[in-house]
Amino acid sequence: MSRREQIQMTRGEIDRFLGAARTMILCSNGRDGAPHPMPMWFGVEPDGTVVMTTFTKSQKIRNLERDPRVSLLVEAGEKYDELQGVVLYGEAELVRELPAVLDILARVTGRTGGAPNVDDAVLRAGLEATARKRTGIRVRPKRVVSWDHRKLGGVY
Repeated sequence: MSRREQIQMTRGEIDRFLGAARTMILCSNGRDGAPHPMPMWFGVEPDGTVVMTTFTKSQKIRNLERDPRVSLLVEAGEKYDELQGVVLYGEAELVRELPAVLDILARVTGRTGGAPNVDDAVLRAGLEATARKRTGIRVRPKRVVSWDHRKLGGVY
């Protein structure tokens, strides 16, 4: 068995890892082709689609309008034997319709603890003003790479 096969996460492990994470690095491609990594709060829909929002006038949106290809990274661990991570590759779909942007924003805000114990209708009403200035990003992963060095049991 290769090391890659030893440290690869199962679908369930990936789901739990992403479910516990707060921030994901969105890497889009700048005008000159250079990677443009930015930290983003995110949500995951039941089918595994990753969603997030950002201001419509942001550099991220400009990059995605030119080139929708992205990679998304979540990582954890301080020492080698603790390292875990998931990279998702796909194409970003830009979501501009207000109700859909609001859905994404509510999912992300609810998940990151931005509005604890708030009724969904109240949360959505409070988010509507900022949703008008935002664009949603939806990524359906085409390829997933994962690692969990804790599975090596201290042997490298």
